[in-house]
Amino acid sequence: MFEFFTECARRAVVASQDEAIALGHDFIGTEHILLGLAATEDSTAWEVLTAQGVVLERVREETVRLLEAAGVPSTGGQPAKDALASIGINVEEIKRQADSSFGPGAFQYPRPAYTAHAKKALECTLREAKALGHDRFGTEHVLLGLLAAGEGRGLDVLAAMGADPSGLRAAVLAQVAPNHP
Repeated sequence: MFEFFTECARRAVVASQDEAIALGHDFIGTEHILLGLAATEDSTAWEVLTAQGVVLERVREETVRLLEAAGVPSTGGQPAKDALASIGINVEEIKRQADSSFGPGAFQYPRPAYTAHAKKALECTLREAKALGHDRFGTEHVLLGLLAAGEGRGLDVLAAMGADPSGLRAAVLAQVAPNHP
């Protein structure tokens, strides 16, 4: 599926993974997808989000606040690292050697998995692009997919920021499909 994403949309997906790792989460939820979109400057999604006051730092603050309030731990994948350590594998040493050989950040373990809501949002991305007659998926389609999924903490973050999902949807459609009903 990711082969159909534009370069900009790929950067947003990678940014969502990076945000999850930076926040110490061993999952990628819709909140991380929203963070990835807010981090991908000069994209359609970024323009629409920014116009409604949905900017990266505020998204990050609300994400952290909501996850902490929900009791979601920032483990940084520690359970997986502990399991490997119990059989003699030192993940930190592997990371150090990879960073030394390939550059800082070359090795990330564990790679966070997508939540069910995030998977649904990405599936909706495909449906939204196809409904518009588009063969490639841009950040605008990812944002439309996130909104169309109808659930997940990404929508909670938007609500906490006072952003209107239907207004965001209308703004995206006005840019990419002005004649779309």
